[in-house]
Amino acid sequence: MSATRSPWMNTDLDDFRDMARTFCEKELAPHQDRWMEQKQVDRELWNKAGEVGLLCLSIPEEYGGGGGNFAHEAVLIEEQAACGDSCWGVALHNAIVAHYVLAYGTEEQKLGWLPKLASGEWVGAIAMTEPGTGSDLQNVQTKAAREGDDYVVNGAKTFITNGGQADVVLVVAKTDPAAGAQGISLLVVEAERAGFRRGRILDKVGLKGQDTAELFFDDVRVPVGNLLGGTEGQGFVQLMQQLPQERLLIGITSVAAMEMAVRETVRYTKDRSAFGREIFSFQNTRFTLAEAATEARVCRVFLDDCITKHLAGELDIPTVAMLKWWTSERAMRVIDECVQLHGGYGYMSEYRIARAWTDQRVQKIYGGTNEIMKEIISRTL
Repeated sequence: MSATRSPWMNTDLDDFRDMARTFCEKELAPHQDRWMEQKQVDRELWNKAGEVGLLCLSIPEEYGGGGGNFAHEAVLIEEQAACGDSCWGVALHNAIVAHYVLAYGTEEQKLGWLPKLASGEWVGAIAMTEPGTGSDLQNVQTKAAREGDDYVVNGAKTFITNGGQADVVLVVAKTDPAAGAQGISLLVVEAERAGFRRGRILDKVGLKGQDTAELFFDDVRVPVGNLLGGTEGQGFVQLMQQLPQERLLIGITSVAAMEMAVRETVRYTKDRSAFGREIFSFQNTRFTLAEAATEARVCRVFLDDCITKHLAGELDIPTVAMLKWWTSERAMRVIDECVQLHGGYGYMSEYRIARAWTDQRVQKIYGGTNEIMKEIISRTL
């Protein structure tokens, strides 16, 4: 399948892609088995990435970032997927955590926090999901009670990406439990604070090397200055405004995984034989791969249109909801067909296609389930 050049690419991004590919092939690809065994990447990876400028790519230079835009984040995610890595939670660190601070932080907060995220001194996480709430963010039970110049945070979070290594966590909490969604705020909690505890690194079906943890907050005292943006009750609006970019990231990951699966399967079916013929020569193989390549191309065109709109500030919430559910569903289907064409080897964890299959399944759940995406879309019809 011939590669297509996305319309949002330019020569600067071509050069950046070369750099990102070199880093991913050297620093990510060789360590997959070990990271999956230890359920997290090496902490020093974050420092290496900071040193070469791969952290906070779309954060302005005055805050220590790369001064790029969302296209740089997209390229890095694509190269990460192309090398077969699903362990490093850099997309969340770069394009989610840092962007909450950039979008809503006070100048003092941005100057204090973003350079640490950009250098790798801090690994960032965001703690939304709770054991009993799932996608229902309005009903979070974690509370942050004002006591003088501090908030006292109490609660539990689960399924927190980067939770095992995070140095700083954006915590979704109720500062006014009686106010419903209007009582939600975001607080920045440093992991060194007394009362902050990490639970177990969760044993997931896929994404085995990406640390996903339980977090506990037991009377954690946080200065009032750690309230993101300095105003209570803005958290739900902040979440709703930033979730579309998270859903766009899921679309990028899904399409990149789909494209990787097709490439890997074409190579595999041309290298292996059955009944005296290469597997690719069978009509069923060729037709299945023709369908998979078409699915991938159609999803790529939709994704490129969404990225182009996002770069121009024109991507709307229903469209990115369409992208999220459509690409995550189609990727799961394409990768499943590619597993089938690998035969028994497609079910072996040492094969990249098997890992892609288990890794992809959560994309239908992340960032709001696909059922939630359809609800968002249906409200505009």
